[in-house]
Amino acid sequence: MELQPPDAHHLRAAIGWLELGNHVEAGEELARLSPENLNHPEVLDLRWTVCAKGESWAAAAEVGETQVRVAPQVMGGWVNRAYATRRMPGGGLEKAEALLLPALEMFPKEFLIPYNLACYAAQLGRLDLAWERLSLAMSIEANPARIRHMALRDTDLEPLWERLRQSVR
Repeated sequence: MELQPPDAHHLRAAIGWLELGNHVEAGEELARLSPENLNHPEVLDLRWTVCAKGESWAAAAEVGETQVRVAPQVMGGWVNRAYATRRMPGGGLEKAEALLLPALEMFPKEFLIPYNLACYAAQLGRLDLAWERLSLAMSIEANPARIRHMALRDTDLEPLWERLRQSVR
C-alpha cells in the first residue's frame, strides 16, 4: 500500500534530508507522519536508518523488531534488527547471532544473512563456523569475487583474511 499525501511528502522530505546527511531533520519529518502510517514498511526502513545514523542502537533494534513483526518476509528487517542489537547497550554478538539465525533458512538465496552470521562467528572466535558461513555467502552470490573483496575489507572478518587470500590462489 502506497502512502498518500501529506505522509508521502513527509517521507520524501525525510529521504531528502538523509541524502543531505542530516538524520535529525529526517527524523523530524518522520515525526510528522500520521500515527497509522508509522509502521508502514517504507517508513520503518527509514526510521531504522535515522536511528542508525544517530547511533541510537536501542531504538534501531526496536524498529528492527517491528520490521520483522510487520513484514517477516522482508530480509532487511532481520538484518537491521540483528545489526542494531549487536551495538545496543545490553546487546552483543551472541544476541545478534541468535536473532539472525532463523533468517538463514527463511532466505536461502540471500548472501547477506550468512555473510553477517560469518562476521558474528568470526568475532566470537568460532573461525571454522565463520569460514563455513562466508563460504555459503560466496556460493549464493552470482559473483563470489565480490563477496571475497567485501570480506577482505571488513574488519569483522579480519581473522579470516589470510585464509581468504590463500583460497584465491
